[in-house]
Amino acid sequence: MRVLLINQCFYPDPVATAQHLTDLAVGLAEAGHRVTVLASSRGYDDPMRRFPVQEMWNGIDIQRIWTPGLGKKAQWRRLVDFTCFWLNAARLLLLMPRHDVTICLTSPPLISTLGTVVAKLKGGQVIPWVMDLNPDEAVAAGWLKEGGLVERMLTRIQNWSFQQASRIVVLDRFMAQRLIHKGVHPDVIHTQPPWSHDQSVRFDVSAREAFRAEHGLTGKFVVMYSGNHSPCHPLDTVLAAAEFLKQDSAIHFLFVGGGSEFKKVQIFQKHKALSNITTLPYQPMAELSGSLSSADLHLVVMGEPFVGIVHPCKIYNILSLGIPLLFIGPEQSHGGDLSRRLGDPSYFRLAPHGDVERVVSEIRLALQRGSQAPNAAAQALAGEFSHAKLCPRWVDWIDSLAKDSRSS
Repeated sequence: MRVLLINQCFYPDPVATAQHLTDLAVGLAEAGHRVTVLASSRGYDDPMRRFPVQEMWNGIDIQRIWTPGLGKKAQWRRLVDFTCFWLNAARLLLLMPRHDVTICLTSPPLISTLGTVVAKLKGGQVIPWVMDLNPDEAVAAGWLKEGGLVERMLTRIQNWSFQQASRIVVLDRFMAQRLIHKGVHPDVIHTQPPWSHDQSVRFDVSAREAFRAEHGLTGKFVVMYSGNHSPCHPLDTVLAAAEFLKQDSAIHFLFVGGGSEFKKVQIFQKHKALSNITTLPYQPMAELSGSLSSADLHLVVMGEPFVGIVHPCKIYNILSLGIPLLFIGPEQSHGGDLSRRLGDPSYFRLAPHGDVERVVSEIRLALQRGSQAPNAAAQALAGEFSHAKLCPRWVDWIDSLAKDSRSS
């Protein structure tokens, strides 16, 4: 069966959506499907990084699309990159053979609409995999005026593609509610969080110590934010806490990853002359165990306007490692749901945005507890979100849809 996957990011790009789509592509290929991936020829966070235009990898046919690689320094740059991806993807899709199932992620925005149009012309089933929701995200970030002509037009286009979908996969109950509010029938919506990378990421004591030694963190209590730095995950409260704690030599803040706000963290650290902040780029998957294990306290941040629009994907790797975490964001969110399910406030703490005093207090409290053995209850909860459990479920879904498509 022919399966097409469309997303701006794919292997070997290290960003989260690339990792999850790569896992799925490998699983589908191993199940005997003919898998084609349409992705960008440039790195998502580092557009200077180039990938082969066409590549056969692990039985997966990867077709990569040219974009100018203008980056994220301004919204117009993003728009040009998105538009070029969209237009070049349209050209390639029209030349490609019919696919039984097309899975569209959400970068660039509204790419599922393109997949739906092509499926209408050639046949086959379409599944939007909603990693984030646009134009809702653009409105919440202040990039687009709610109720304006552009927002209303984009929302109608988005809703049309959702109404044509065989199945829509969302990441939490808050996303599901947003789609239902948009008029999507509940029977079409399937809620499944993204999986942890437990097949390759584990708590590793030796890798932890090696990573800490390499980056001058030996003997420090490391407070880590790892992943995408974006307006959806506002770090103002964290940075204010770091400035407040600048005289406490025992506590060190480590920011790992990339995104549009990563440079702001570096500028803040330089402007305030803070020696208790270190910034590092995304770490390769092979080194992720050491990077994530090096933390004594992980931070997960969710902006209140973005609940149901984006999802805190990083939380599953943290749970699987069993390292204590502090969730900064609203209680009515997926982070709050997981905290209540775990029911262990000594391990999983919550703090609201803007309450710097509370965040500082939580960090100091975690410091007093000191380094802990991995939390067994957190790891057990993480088992529900394991790659071994959730990725095969995707493969089973696609099997059933592909069979339906063949018989139609």
